[in-house]
This record gives sequence, C-alpha cells and structure tokens, in this order.
Amino acid sequence: LLDALRAALLRREGPLVTLNKPAGLPVSGKPGELTLQSVLPELSQSLGTGELHLVRAPGKEPSGLVLLSSCPQTASHLQKFFTHCRRAQRPTATYCAVTDGIPSHSEGKIRVALALAHTDGVSQGVPVKCPSRKDITEGVRRTLSLFRVMAAGSGCALVQLQPLTAFPDQLQVHMVLQLCPVLGDHTYAARVGTVLGQRFLLPAENAKPRRQVLGDALLRRLRLPPSQAAQLPLHLHLHRLLLPGTSPAGAPAELLAPLPPYFSRTLQCLGLPEP
Repeated sequence: LLDALRAALLRREGPLVTLNKPAGLPVSGKPGELTLQSVLPELSQSLGTGELHLVRAPGKEPSGLVLLSSCPQTASHLQKFFTHCRRAQRPTATYCAVTDGIPSHSEGKIRVALALAHTDGVSQGVPVKCPSRKDITEGVRRTLSLFRVMAAGSGCALVQLQPLTAFPDQLQVHMVLQLCPVLGDHTYAARVGTVLGQRFLLPAENAKPRRQVLGDALLRRLRLPPSQAAQLPLHLHLHRLLLPGTSPAGAPAELLAPLPPYFSRTLQCLGLPEP
C-alpha cells in the first residue's frame, strides 16, 4: 500500500501533499485495519515530510484527490475554508461519475434528507421524507448536491457532481434517487427496479445490497462477462478540488486528479469523452 500511495503522488507544494487515491481504499477504520490513515506515519517518513494530517479525501469506494498537510495550522485553515464554502453553498469538490441510465434533466439540484441505517453490520444512507425537528436532532441530515450531465450515450451518462453537504455515500444515494445508479455501485443500485423497461425506486428496506446487475447490451459495450461485471469498481472519482487563493481577493487554486485507467476505458467503450 505504501508503494501504491507513493506512486499515486500528484503534487507537493510547501506543507501540502496531494495523492490520487485508488478506489476501494478506506480512509479510516478500526485500530489494526489497513487504511490510508494507518499508513500516514510511514508515508510521511518515506516522503521526508513532517507528520502528515488528512485534510480532504473521498470515501472508501470512490477514487480521487486526497489532500494532506504536514502543518496543523495549514490543515486547520483549509478545513475552515471548506466549512465556510459549504455554509455559503459554494462547491469546492467536483466528482465525475458514470451512471447506468441517463438523468431525466441535464442539470439540477438534488435535495433530500438522509439518515444512516444499520443492517447486518452495514451502514447505508436512507431517505427520510418530511423530517421533523426531532429527526434532525437525532441524526437525520438535509443533503444537497448539484449535478450536470456532461455527455450521454449507450444508455449511460458522464455526470459532474458537486456535493454541497457532507454525508456518507451522499452522491451514490442521490444518483439512485434519479434512477441512475453509479456504475459499479454494489451497495445502492439494488434500490432501482425495472418493469417493462420502466425504472422505479424500491423502498430502501426492501433492497438489500447486492452486486449490481447490468443489462446484456451494456455488458457487450463494456466487453465484460457477467462474472467480471460483479467486480466492477465504483465509477465515482473526485476529479477537482478548489483551495483558497494566495490572496484574500485572489481566485481559488485548483487541484486535479487524472481518471483511473478503468474509468477511462469505460468512457472509451461507451463512446463518451473524458472530462
């Protein structure tokens, strides 16, 4: 893992270190588990920096930008910047996703209250209709994401997603609510059913996580047998991150992370352009 993270190094500037996290790597976990945070001391030593602190990272299954800092004051400053932007509803993170299905609108906002439900030892985000004040105090969160369809073809879409709130698996749940699960989403895609070619949303409690089922035509386009489709990684990538500019009135700085090879291959198979 340490070798993989060194190879994933994108940029070093002052106390900041930027990595391109592979899909499926957990950022944090229980003591003794192999995670990004568990190897930060070794990574710091390997790169010759001070002790690295995590500033920003996608969740376990998505790939993309990880921002680290060897300066606690810089890390705190950046966290305050992200919090301020979130409160002002200014997006700082831009994800790219390939969806199984094409959203009915080319762009828009997705607003929904979400809560974490624990079933069979697995935590999942579930929608909550008309949350009460008590629900909000007990862990229900109002979530908001911006989306824009960048290209579509072969029954799939390349979608730009910008979360304006922070909730586990927020973007995956939001795309399922659009009846367009992210390709490789083996947790939430089961909530989208199909009858006579029409998609509909299944209640979260009736749709346990299972391997995503893809149509035969899509499998042929992707040149994948069903056995390999079951191992398809999540096509959700933290592509761009904005940082505060060098001066209070200056334009924000921008960090970019290239798409993983499997993501680029999928776009090529579907005839979709790279962002």
